[in-house]
Amino acid sequence: MNPLFARFFRAVYRKEPVSGFILILGVTDALIGGLGGRGGLLSIGLIVALLGIIMRWRQGSKKTNEIATEPVKYLLPPGSTRQPLPLLMSSKHQK
Repeated sequence: MNPLFARFFRAVYRKEPVSGFILILGVTDALIGGLGGRGGLLSIGLIVALLGIIMRWRQGSKKTNEIATEPVKYLLPPGSTRQPLPLLMSSKHQK
């Protein structure tokens, strides 16, 4: 495989694998339909490729909105006032 194609495939799949797969599937169908003279396969390929582009665009805009609007969540309280738990010992060590 040409190194240019490999770099293109890695760049497409790295960001969003699902939309990248749909985009490459649509482009492949469109190329096969265009070169083979199949109008139906060409049109289906273009529609699927457009669907992949729209999915990628929506997923990218959704991530930027989530990052900007998501409040900071603290998983642990700032100061713990609970007593530490007792150590667990097996029955061998209790004798």
